[in-house]
Amino acid sequence: MPDPTPVPAGSPRGEIAAAVDLGSNSFHMIVAELSPAGELRVIDRMKHRVRLAAGLDDEGRLSAEAQQRAFDSLELMGQRLQNVRPDCVRAVATNTLRRARNTVPFLVRANRALGHRIDVISGHEEARLIYQGVGYDLPRQGRSLVVDIGGGSTEVIIGEGGEPLALDSLYMGCVSFSMRYFPDGRITREAMKRAETAARLELQPVKRQYRRLGWTRAVGSSGTIRAIDAVLRNTGLSPEGITPRGLSRLRKLMVDVGRIDKLALEGLSETRRPVLPGGVAILRAVIEALKVERMTASNRALREGVILDLVGRRSEKDARSVTVERLALRFGLDRAHAARVRRTAQELFDLVAAPWGLDGDSSLRRMLGWAADLHELGLAVSHAGYHKHGAYLLQHGDLGGFSTADQEVLAALVLSHRGRLDPERIGALYRGPLDPILRAAVLLRLAYRIHRSRALRQPVVRVAEVGPTTVTLLFGAHFFDDHPLTRAELTEEAAVLQKVGLKLTVVEAGPEATPPAGPSAPPAR
Repeated sequence: MPDPTPVPAGSPRGEIAAAVDLGSNSFHMIVAELSPAGELRVIDRMKHRVRLAAGLDDEGRLSAEAQQRAFDSLELMGQRLQNVRPDCVRAVATNTLRRARNTVPFLVRANRALGHRIDVISGHEEARLIYQGVGYDLPRQGRSLVVDIGGGSTEVIIGEGGEPLALDSLYMGCVSFSMRYFPDGRITREAMKRAETAARLELQPVKRQYRRLGWTRAVGSSGTIRAIDAVLRNTGLSPEGITPRGLSRLRKLMVDVGRIDKLALEGLSETRRPVLPGGVAILRAVIEALKVERMTASNRALREGVILDLVGRRSEKDARSVTVERLALRFGLDRAHAARVRRTAQELFDLVAAPWGLDGDSSLRRMLGWAADLHELGLAVSHAGYHKHGAYLLQHGDLGGFSTADQEVLAALVLSHRGRLDPERIGALYRGPLDPILRAAVLLRLAYRIHRSRALRQPVVRVAEVGPTTVTLLFGAHFFDDHPLTRAELTEEAAVLQKVGLKLTVVEAGPEATPPAGPSAPPAR
């Protein structure tokens, strides 16, 4: 049945969008229509039990068998997505691909199988997207506790209205716990106790904050929680659904049965059975630690959040822009100066994009703008080496809306905006194609150099000539008479760029010269 979900005002109408969720246990895809009434109507779903987490060996590498299961699933999903516009598709990967040591080569083949780029997202970002997906079904009034038990991680969120107040991703999942504590398929009282104790230890650092914030309703998402809810209701163990008493009865029943393969519970599917013990242990620990009296199960999850976030990116509700604005406010950045740097960097990007092979990469242009907004982030730590501090904060911080690859791009650009321009250092931060990031870093460096004096009036600068490995900047007549330090800065930069195979030339227009056609950086207001 189609299930309508409201989307943000200003969203595109009548288009088809899709989200793919590469979970640790299952891969999911939804295809939805953005209706003229402003609703998200799911028109197709696809789910494959891939058991990716089960394919991690002792060294953290994905087995060939697990990878092949993933590629087979992604190829089928890619066929379904052939008629969906590429900019209306987003695919995300979660805990197992955050942990795997061979994620990069896996993603090369996975991207090709799906036909779309797959973003590995942080646990914090996963929690935010889960809340966004589940939250659209929740009342706007009162606080909600949302719990999602995945194959490799458990996300816990408290939010009010559309805003998450606390987000955490914990290293415990139904697949990993079932493999660790019930490896031989036996369900004993001692094994359940060990699993529940481990889960309570994971919850220990966050439970005080969550109890202090409080909530008016508790909601569980993900297949594990829905399966537990169905078992409790269908077996009569807890007709009202997920409660502490019902979970205790289910735990006792499982221990009495004694083996996973002997569990024959109404509402429990054949594919969900192997991970039920780990899921029950985690959910019991959550219920106990957070003092939850009753939890309802939601049909929404990460994939709905992904598609709603994609809609937001196409309207004026891009979570990444909100994150950048909050960081700038939190760290007291000079917003006017950053805006001047951003303007110049992006205008240079537009002028060199075609010769430098960057045309069509609107995402890199946006990343360049956000890096300009945040290039002085590290000043909050120290002026000495502040570009290094800023890069560290961007690489390791919880940045809502950004994938881990996005954060690597931001970190690489901020790290490279001053000091030495080192391709190896960029490559150590960002594991994707290096040349586009290197060239974007050059544009940020030029904008930084041009505005280093922090003059309020923006200089008129144009690109007079540009080639695959050359660029000539043209400044207004007599500009360098009034700004000799800027000339020195750009002369120094030319020497830096020469080492990476780029030739920078800086010239002044003659007093009677006609400015070349093309956009220029306008004076700041």
